[in-house]
Amino acid sequence: MSITNFRTTGAGSGAISKVTFNTLQDKKRAHRPVTALTAYDYATARLVDEAGVDLILVGDSLAMVVMGYDTTLPVTVDEMLHHTRAVRRAVKRALLVADMPFGSYHNSISEGIANAVRFVKEAGAEAVKIEGGAVRCELVERLAGAEIPVVCHLGLTPQAVHRMGGYKVQGKTQAAAEELARDARMLEAAGASAMVLEGMPREVAAQITSELRIPTIGIGAGPDCDGQILVFHDLVNLSFSPTPKFVRRYGDAAALFRSAIEGYVRDVEERAFPSEAESYHSPAVKELHKA
Repeated sequence: MSITNFRTTGAGSGAISKVTFNTLQDKKRAHRPVTALTAYDYATARLVDEAGVDLILVGDSLAMVVMGYDTTLPVTVDEMLHHTRAVRRAVKRALLVADMPFGSYHNSISEGIANAVRFVKEAGAEAVKIEGGAVRCELVERLAGAEIPVVCHLGLTPQAVHRMGGYKVQGKTQAAAEELARDARMLEAAGASAMVLEGMPREVAAQITSELRIPTIGIGAGPDCDGQILVFHDLVNLSFSPTPKFVRRYGDAAALFRSAIEGYVRDVEERAFPSEAESYHSPAVKELHKA
């Protein structure tokens, strides 16, 4: 272990306690909740990291909340790499996970591995996230064998929006719930490091959480998961879309930003900005004007 790495894992006075998957595993064993949020740029990632969030996900949800698309499907690998690099420059403590966008791991195992390597090597991600059940087991096993930790994503998987016929709660029948639980066990056995459980009855998420050794992180899956994640823009009311049932808004950034922007426009139009105190002066230019 290098001196640099030693100093960032908690040794010594004032050291940063770097979050790893071991940290999340320890939290699960100690029944201490894991905190997670998305982030897509330097500024928000820095705020999230400094607040002490355990895991930051550069989610493909940026397609909707940052880029204005209706679904997550259009965002590309290059766009996700761009945002992951920006977040990487801000994050010092949290575990950084990057979403693999739609189409980046669906054509072949080899393409999925190649794209995952780019997220780690080029963008500084410490893990990648992929959606889907048992069909992803071979990819998870190969990625784990390539030393790339994988966070799997079960339940309401946004990349499957067309197959699901919309953003609908999954696992509502006994058979569907058993299939989700079976998929979770298989993905863990294949080498998954953590599991996102989205849009499913809390009873199903609780059962999966109790059966897995790896941490589960819920979003719309009830309070019994090992941790919780929300989209940053939903948390602070910047998503400009109807609020899902599972979202709790902790602030109103839209109102704050709108007030600030309107104040700026008003001051400019009334010539109240910039003021004398906000202007520069040059004695030489004043003398020139007198000549």
